[in-house]
Amino acid sequence: MHSIFGVLLSSLPVVLLGCHTAQRDLKPAIQITRVPTASLGGPRVMDYMGGKVTGAKAGDQVVLYALSEVWWIQPFKNAGLTNIQPDSTWRNSTHLGTDYAALLVEPGYRPALKLGSIPPLGNGVLATSIVKGSGPAIVQKTIHFSGYDWIAQGADNDTAGETQSYDPNNAWVDEKGYLHLRMNERDGHWYCAEIHTTRSLGYGTYQFVVQDTGHLDPSGTFRIFAYDLLLANERRNDELDIELSRWDDLKGKNARYVLQPYYVPKHVAKFEAPAGELTHTFRWEPGEVSFRTLQGTVNTLGPKIVSEKVFTEDVPTPANHKIYIDLLDFLHSRHTAKLPTEVVIEKFDYQP
Repeated sequence: MHSIFGVLLSSLPVVLLGCHTAQRDLKPAIQITRVPTASLGGPRVMDYMGGKVTGAKAGDQVVLYALSEVWWIQPFKNAGLTNIQPDSTWRNSTHLGTDYAALLVEPGYRPALKLGSIPPLGNGVLATSIVKGSGPAIVQKTIHFSGYDWIAQGADNDTAGETQSYDPNNAWVDEKGYLHLRMNERDGHWYCAEIHTTRSLGYGTYQFVVQDTGHLDPSGTFRIFAYDLLLANERRNDELDIELSRWDDLKGKNARYVLQPYYVPKHVAKFEAPAGELTHTFRWEPGEVSFRTLQGTVNTLGPKIVSEKVFTEDVPTPANHKIYIDLLDFLHSRHTAKLPTEVVIEKFDYQP
């Protein structure tokens, strides 16, 4: 009897150790439990993806991809790793796609920004999961302004090097036909406003009549720009901008014309925009873009030219460029102004 009891006692630690070893050596696996809706995708619409892992060790992380022709890292190229919570779950935002993938990876893994196919196991990839998109479709808000249909941005977006949150209700057209863009705070979080045309217009003259923007605080940034999302990750010189902002330089000028990338000195022409109504125009031609800002409108008797600039180098060629009008929050946390901000655009006009 004693010998049997001794055998049981001596075997107990072995049994416990065996259970512990089996748990630690569980085969790594990852599961997607929160599947976003299926969509053709695009960098301006987002949802959430979530799931859980098994067999993960300290330091392991998750990499997310959405399929829109190719696999794009999520949620942003500068934020491509998702942390695993203590309960082995994970959750992060994602742009929409037709399919979604989650990879469980080892510490130090460097994910590719885009892929033709999801990588096999090995080389830092511990487990993968791929699912088809599902769930209710996200309905985008469409605004009719100055004879054109525009889509209101309604999700987080990587803008000006920061993650910006957008509310489609912060963009609307009043009874006069004027477009209003508003930036405000709700529950300690700031929401911006942006709209873009539903189609590309190509070469031609673009004109915008904008009411006073002199009230913008240091974090308020108003932009008008032509941008091709399909080429956003392929080439850097596919955007041209009119920007009203000091970009956190309180002593600098409050406006500029830009050909991206902005860090090339010859791509930027700064000027001081006065208070009051302004008319911003750019004429886009092959190999040339001409910017001009007038005080008042073209119907004003003898409108004063505030600034003008002609670029003849590195001018983008229109492909799928849409027109964006954007009011965003730049480095808001560095400043004390906490009041809602609104910009009114009276008219947009395009002439081929």
